[in-house]
Amino acid sequence: MIPGRLAPRTARAAGDAPPPPRRGPAGRAAGEARAERAVVAGIGFRHATAAPEILALVGEALAQAALGAARLGALATAEDRAGDAAIRAAAEVLGVPLLGIPVEALREAGRRGVTRSARIETLRGVGSLAEAAALAAAGPAGRLILPRIASAGATCALAAPGDDPR
Repeated sequence: MIPGRLAPRTARAAGDAPPPPRRGPAGRAAGEARAERAVVAGIGFRHATAAPEILALVGEALAQAALGAARLGALATAEDRAGDAAIRAAAEVLGVPLLGIPVEALREAGRRGVTRSARIETLRGVGSLAEAAALAAAGPAGRLILPRIASAGATCALAAPGDDPR
């Protein structure tokens, strides 16, 4: 975690389980209004990746885009990975909702991505899971503000709704 940037926004009692991921983008819950006007971080990650690596990568992405942590409205990943402990813990520390994006929405949004990984394209049908998740969560007019960056076990891309001036 980057000191001063990604401090926890919410607290929970020790032993409490993190909240379940929210379904998005079509099934957005009322509590996700903040994500409508804020930047979404799309995350792809390997099974062995831990939350601190995801947090560090999100922090690096925000820094590269010259955005403060307060602009982060949600994390988004593939629906089948949204239950993994590492991504759930990262969303909890950041105090943002976690959106699980269905396969169809990933593939549709992935057409707007700019990065191509042959491995991910074979596995997921999209060039970049991080870009596809961020774009899908940002909505049909969403646009990338930071293409995919990578660490050893994760990828991150940032997208904003089409009406966001950033």
